[in-house]
Amino acid sequence: MDTVANHPVTQQATDAVVNGPVGQAVSSEKAKTSAEFQDLADSRKTPSQPAATGQPLTHYHSLIYRLLSWKNPRATGITFATIVSLIFVSRYVDIMRYTFRALYTVLGGAAAVEVVSKQLLGNGFATQMRPKKYYTIRKESLERFLDDVEQMINFVVIEFQRIIFVENVWATAAAFLSSFASYWLIKWLPLWGLTLLSTIVTFLAPLVYVSNKELIDGHLNHASNLITEQTSQLRDLASQHTSQATETVKSYAGEYSQKAQEMIGQARGRVNGSSMQPNDFPTAPKTEPKTSEPKVSESDFPNVASNGASAEPLHAQ
Repeated sequence: MDTVANHPVTQQATDAVVNGPVGQAVSSEKAKTSAEFQDLADSRKTPSQPAATGQPLTHYHSLIYRLLSWKNPRATGITFATIVSLIFVSRYVDIMRYTFRALYTVLGGAAAVEVVSKQLLGNGFATQMRPKKYYTIRKESLERFLDDVEQMINFVVIEFQRIIFVENVWATAAAFLSSFASYWLIKWLPLWGLTLLSTIVTFLAPLVYVSNKELIDGHLNHASNLITEQTSQLRDLASQHTSQATETVKSYAGEYSQKAQEMIGQARGRVNGSSMQPNDFPTAPKTEPKTSEPKVSESDFPNVASNGASAEPLHAQ
C-alpha cells in the first residue's frame, strides 16, 4: 500500500484532486462553512438591549436571531436541512426500537466474547479493553451544560411573556396567526407533519423577508400609517362627540339650575309677603287639664248570696 500511495501516478491523481478546481472549491467551501459556524457560536452573547421590563435577555436570543436571520447562510442552511432530516427519520424510522436492538446486540456480544475469550485464552477480551480509569464528566463541563439548559429554558419563558404582554405587536400578531392556523391544521395533519410545516415556516419566512425587505417594509409602513390615520380619526370623532355631549349636559344643567333658583325665589317671596299675625294662632294652655275620678256605687255590682247568708257589698279597690 505504501508503494501504491507513493507511486507517481497516484501522486499526480492526488494532486489533481486536491489542488485542482474541484479540490480548491471543496476546501474553500469547507473553510467558509467552518468560519460561519464559528461566527454563529461566537454570537452567543447577552444582547445589549434588555427586555421592556429592564431585565437582561439570554445569549440564546442572539444565537437564534443570528441563525434565523440568514447572515450565515451555510450554517443556517445546514441546520435547517439537519432538522428536516431528523423529522423524516423520526417519522419513518423506529428509533427507539433500533436503539434497544443495538443495545442488546452490543451487550450480548460483549458478554459472549468475554466468556469465549476466558475459556480459550484465559483472559477476557473486555477485561483487557477495560480502561484504567472510567470516564467521568468534569464538573466544568457539567456546569456549562446546565448553564446552557438554564439559558434555553429562560429563553422560552421570556419570549412567551414578551409575546403575551405585546412587547412587539408584530410578533404577537404572528404568534396569533401561527396558533390559529395550527388549531385548524392539527385536525388534518399529524404531529410530525405540523412540526415539519412549522420548521419550514420558521426558517424560510425570515429568508423571504430578508430577500424582499424593502418591499415588505414599505407595505408594513403603509399599513401602519393607515392604522394611525384611522385611530386619529376615531379619536377626533370621539372627542367631538364628547365635547358636544358635555356642552349639552352643561346647557341642561344651567336651565334646570335657573328654574330651580326661580322656584326657590318664588317660594321665598310667598313666605315673606304673607299677612299672618301672631294673634291668628290659638293661645296655648298654660296648665294641664284636670281629670275627675269615676264614682262607683254599690248598685253597680250585683249582690251575691250563698246558703241564706246576706251578701256583703263589694267595694271597688
